[in-house]
Amino acid sequence: MKSEKHLISFIIYRVNKPDIVNRNMLNYRTFCLVPSLFPSLFPIAIGTGIGLIFVFNLICNKPRLSYLCAMNQNKILEKLGIETLNSMQAEAMEVIQKNREIVLLSPTGTGKTVAFLLPIIADLDVACTEIQVLVVVPSRELAIQIEQVVRQMGSGFKTNAVYGGRAGSQDKIDLKHRPAILIGTPGRIADHLRKDRFSTEFVKTLVLDEFDKSLEIGFETEMTEIVSALTNVQKKILTSATQAPKIPAFVKLKHPKYINYLHEAITQLTIKTIISPSKDKLDTLVDALSHIGNQPGIVFCNFKESIQRVSDYLTENHIYHGCFHGDMEQIDRERTLVKFRNGTHQLILATDLASRGLDIPEIKFILHYQLPAREQEFTHRNGRTARMKSDGTAYILFWKNEKLPDFIGKTIVEEIRPSPLPLPSVWKTLYVSGGRRDKISKSDIAGLFMKQGELKPDELGMIEIKQECTFVGVHASKIEDVIYLTNNSKLKTKKIRVSEI
Repeated sequence: MKSEKHLISFIIYRVNKPDIVNRNMLNYRTFCLVPSLFPSLFPIAIGTGIGLIFVFNLICNKPRLSYLCAMNQNKILEKLGIETLNSMQAEAMEVIQKNREIVLLSPTGTGKTVAFLLPIIADLDVACTEIQVLVVVPSRELAIQIEQVVRQMGSGFKTNAVYGGRAGSQDKIDLKHRPAILIGTPGRIADHLRKDRFSTEFVKTLVLDEFDKSLEIGFETEMTEIVSALTNVQKKILTSATQAPKIPAFVKLKHPKYINYLHEAITQLTIKTIISPSKDKLDTLVDALSHIGNQPGIVFCNFKESIQRVSDYLTENHIYHGCFHGDMEQIDRERTLVKFRNGTHQLILATDLASRGLDIPEIKFILHYQLPAREQEFTHRNGRTARMKSDGTAYILFWKNEKLPDFIGKTIVEEIRPSPLPLPSVWKTLYVSGGRRDKISKSDIAGLFMKQGELKPDELGMIEIKQECTFVGVHASKIEDVIYLTNNSKLKTKKIRVSEI
């Protein structure tokens, strides 16, 4: 009887501390045997208000734990900073739970990631130590973003992202201890499958996020290879922000359930045109950015060569900015986004790579320095602003003798007023050579910078913890003092370097 009470006490202790619950800490199969092993004590366990519901699959007799019972949905949404699900997310949750084939169509910025992650996490098998969910995405940035969202949800399930430009040795380390959810780009996932780096036997859910974009940039062969390798998949979820995409035959959907919210796209977007007297448009661009003022925005160009030319001209005119395009190294692209999020830069020059799936804050405007060839890209670019029912403006900068494409429609002509140049940001970004792998938290960084670095609360900006490092926004006037006071300090068990990027 004493040993029985100890077992119940251990179980209650574990499940009442959800922050420490994971698949390796507790044998949930043993817990499910409590009714048969100790029938007299089972009511005691139920009476403690554990709040866990084990769902038995009668066919395979495998216990499963719904994490939305252990950590209710409201707590997860609170961690994500979401008050309530929008109508698309609520419908998607219900449809994904009840159907095996789902196609989710919704505009950029409406929360598709959360919509498919909530029901997926709820259906994960806690007892399984292999990969159960594979999420295939078109870009490294989207892979990183989804990984961060899953971790922010605090589900307790291990999650990793793999993608090109990341060290293969790092992938091996992450895959040695299997994540429940693996996110990645088609090329990198297909490469791992060819090398037999992980088992596909327990992958029950496949998500092809922004699947049309992956096809558009040439990943059809890799995606076909991935789908063919997943012989035990029970649920397929495809997402897109575009109405046009045709479902590729290799996905083998039979009777998909569609969730279509594209009709709710960007109702609060204002499109305006800015006329340039010269074909070159660079002088007009500087005037336009001065007229718009200090607001976060993206200037879109069609080619990386155009970005370089525009960037050089803006630098000459003391307009601070970051650049983002496919030929940049992954670390440089990531740093551009970090600086944009923490306010070091308020402007990014980008190709269409930035039009979808980027973790960037709400922006007030986008400006088409060069128009895309197709309406689809035009729509996706515009979708970076006026997100989630916020206001936003899309500016089209064109030469006075230039003919606009038919898909533009009617626009408002913006009269440019002479204005001073945008002010430089009051924030700078510091790099810290320690991150999540070193068990360093945001509170650790904040403590170091405020105590040892002598910063006041309003002088410390956004802190972003990565696997290997941390980025910190610091008031520009304090940057040199903070580096002097904190560089080569010891944080937890690691000696860290602090430098400006």
